[in-house]
Amino acid sequence: MSFFQHLDAGKWIEILAATRDTLIMLAASLPLTLAVGLPLGVALYLTGSSQPTSRPWVNRGVSFVINVLRSVPFIILMICMIPLTLLVMGTSLGVRGAILPLVVGAAPFYARLVEGALSEIDKGVVEASLAMGATTRQLVFRVLLPEATPGLIGGATVTAIALVGFTAMGGAIGSGGLGDLAYREGYLRSHTDVALVTVVLLLILVQLFQFVGERMAARYSHR
Repeated sequence: MSFFQHLDAGKWIEILAATRDTLIMLAASLPLTLAVGLPLGVALYLTGSSQPTSRPWVNRGVSFVINVLRSVPFIILMICMIPLTLLVMGTSLGVRGAILPLVVGAAPFYARLVEGALSEIDKGVVEASLAMGATTRQLVFRVLLPEATPGLIGGATVTAIALVGFTAMGGAIGSGGLGDLAYREGYLRSHTDVALVTVVLLLILVQLFQFVGERMAARYSHR
């Protein structure tokens, strides 16, 4: 009996469909995650106690929300968000139902990475910009973000890889994609060959994100 006995033509079609669903989830959730996480990270940095623009109460409030969201395991977060997901997306199942929890779960993670990347900037550069009369908007768009671009790209790469893991975990409660297929076939039906293929595909996705992220970060590091 062949190890790959369950990988018939119909199963490959199912694997391709699951791969497509995972790619759709990533394509929809990653840009939204970066769009939410980037301003949150900038706000954390600007309001930090060591910055000239310090706002301690704002910083504590944003930090508290981010820490709470980051402390909840993603699969529990998905379950807790079912009423909100139903209200916003119209369903809590499938690709559509997974996008909102993916963004809520990953954006706080990226926000902390953004804060860390901005903290690497020489404080003298920030103080000099403010001394020359730069507004907060000018400081962010002309100094902070350009100076921290390689770190921001590195953080986006780590976040994208985390999202791949989140999509796989979401499969356990019906989000669709490769994680869902691996759970149904590998765990519930003990079709190890199908589960192995899904794992290999997830590994390929992670390697692609890592490769592209490293290339982009290296490009901007040598400007």
